Amino acid sequence: MFRRFSILSSLFLFFSCVALAQEKIKVACVGNSITYGTGVENREVNAYPVKLQKMLGEGYVVGNFGKPGATLLNKGHRPYVQQQEYKDALAFAGDIVVIHLGINDTDPRNWPNYRDEFIDDYRSLMNDFRKVNPDVRFLIARMTPLSHRHRRFESGTRDWHAEIQQAIECVAKAEKVQLIDFHEPLYPYPYILRDAVHPDAEGAEMLAKTVYEGITGKLGGLQMSPLYSDNMVLQHGQTLTIQGKADAGEKVTVSIAGQKKKTVASSNGKWQVSLNPLKAGGPYTLTISTPNRMLIYNKVLAGEVWLCSGQSNMEFHLGWADTGKRDIPQSLDEEIRLFDMKARWRTDAVEWEASVLDSLNHLQYFTSASWEECSPKSVSDFSAVAYYFGKMLKDSLNVPVGLICNAIGGSPAEAWIDRRTLEYEFPAILRDWTKNDFIQDWVRGRAALNIKKSSDNFQRHPYEPCYLYESGILPLQQYPIKGVIWYQGESNAHNKDAHEKLFKLLVDSWRTNWNNPQLPFYYVQLSSLNRPSWPWFRDTQRRLMEEIEYTGMAVSSDKGDSLDVHPLHKQAIGERLARWALHKTYDKKHVIPSGPLYKSVSFVKGKAYVEFDYSEGMKTAVEGEELRTFELAGEDGRFYPAQAVVEGNRVKVWTKAVKAPKVVRYGWQPFTRANLVNAEGLPASTFRTE
Repeated sequence: MFRRFSILSSLFLFFSCVALAQEKIKVACVGNSITYGTGVENREVNAYPVKLQKMLGEGYVVGNFGKPGATLLNKGHRPYVQQQEYKDALAFAGDIVVIHLGINDTDPRNWPNYRDEFIDDYRSLMNDFRKVNPDVRFLIARMTPLSHRHRRFESGTRDWHAEIQQAIECVAKAEKVQLIDFHEPLYPYPYILRDAVHPDAEGAEMLAKTVYEGITGKLGGLQMSPLYSDNMVLQHGQTLTIQGKADAGEKVTVSIAGQKKKTVASSNGKWQVSLNPLKAGGPYTLTISTPNRMLIYNKVLAGEVWLCSGQSNMEFHLGWADTGKRDIPQSLDEEIRLFDMKARWRTDAVEWEASVLDSLNHLQYFTSASWEECSPKSVSDFSAVAYYFGKMLKDSLNVPVGLICNAIGGSPAEAWIDRRTLEYEFPAILRDWTKNDFIQDWVRGRAALNIKKSSDNFQRHPYEPCYLYESGILPLQQYPIKGVIWYQGESNAHNKDAHEKLFKLLVDSWRTNWNNPQLPFYYVQLSSLNRPSWPWFRDTQRRLMEEIEYTGMAVSSDKGDSLDVHPLHKQAIGERLARWALHKTYDKKHVIPSGPLYKSVSFVKGKAYVEFDYSEGMKTAVEGEELRTFELAGEDGRFYPAQAVVEGNRVKVWTKAVKAPKVVRYGWQPFTRANLVNAEGLPASTFRTE
């Protein structure tokens, strides 16, 4: 009797275990070598499906059905549907099928010939899995990135990769299935793609996390950009977009100033609401909540929010400026708020330690910051240019002002541009950047010194193209701003032609990020300094203002220092930037935004007559002086010093040395003592006519 009971108990336990195993949710990971784990050290432990199994736990069974080299296209060079892994995946009959295919379809043997069949082939593959499990749930993935280092990147792979991404998105929409993103998490970390294609173990961990979040909807709960803190300033007077992350499907409520807006987080956790324009002032309380978490931000103001960026002359502290001792004690103003994103490690002439190098690779370059009221303590090591800009706005507009500063000393323009823009518009600057002639010698040399202790060929540095965009712009998460002030160029002045292209890309990049093609962008023309390339560089900066809409240029050549790249006179520069904002953005037409700006020239009887914008009341900076630094050249292109006088709203220029002048230039010295100003005392830009 006891033996019979024992046998029955064993059989019951056996069938219970079978039933329990059958209750587990089966996850089939379908894909190519990236799913398989090629390029991942110890793939049996670190491939993304293995990592996913650990994340999901005992309630799931994860199968790896990746086939290296497989194409989604049935006529591709290695169709997935002809592989044993495909048959094994069908036999597995997953409850959830995660598909990551398409990378190998970028091969020139595939996409150019069979692109029209991709969507049908993808849907056919999905139907195959439905036949073995009609209740199957699909997660189809946007493809992992391909690095610019890929040997076929510019010959087709880059463009075909983007086209396949669009096709995958079409499939997800047509099939009404969940689209997950394998591209976005890896894209800012190019070192993860060691061979330009395959993510390493760290990348596999990211992919596993993406799938885990897609399956479970658990994305860490309600999260906001670090820019959301007590004392923050929200942009007033326009529809205000508030966005963040939460668990998939969570209800999110945003409340402020009597408004209450509700939304639901999408499958990737992202959400946003649009608030009606806030009235300038405050203080307000902003509350953002889900059923599981509530974030309350106090002492919030509504006003004008500006991003202040660039390199060391924007970073330059008020405490270092010639006016610092006078103005810091008087700086207390609760309606000016500062968000100061400082570098964890300044790019001084030192070798960084291993811990620093690892943090750099993980984009952990900026310190944590929070909004602070302007006070002697908070402003002394804040940007002097930004402070004077903000103070003039606040005093002129009588509204609160929020200033976000993320300037980095020595940084070149290319470091502030998003990766996709450079991949498509200037890929040459990405290639082997530490030996790339587009990048200034000083920039490359300082970077090499800082990372000298690294043995990693893919070691990152703040001066690397895209780096500061990825570490200092993306984390802002499109926080609503009114505009940008920018002081940079010293680290690109060696190559005016490359900078001309880069600056346009930079402005477009940021306007795209903030989804505002009219985002104001006001910048500083380089000052005077004994560096021979600077006259040409300043002139290209002047011309860029004419070529890019919604920009303005503050002249600084009269505030330069012949021996110091960091002139101490910052108040005038900040206020000249503010003049552009007041005149152009805030429509204060009575505010003259600039000194004289070259408009045109005519030549009559051996004399040049130069006309300017903003020319009312032109004179010399010091009464009684003669106009200096005008020069003329004839057909031979040789310039001679010339006499010049103001005649009404134009300047007459002549010299006996040039009988038939063809070209005029002004202030054409690296360190110039040019002295033409208008009635406001604002200096004329240096220039050279065509």
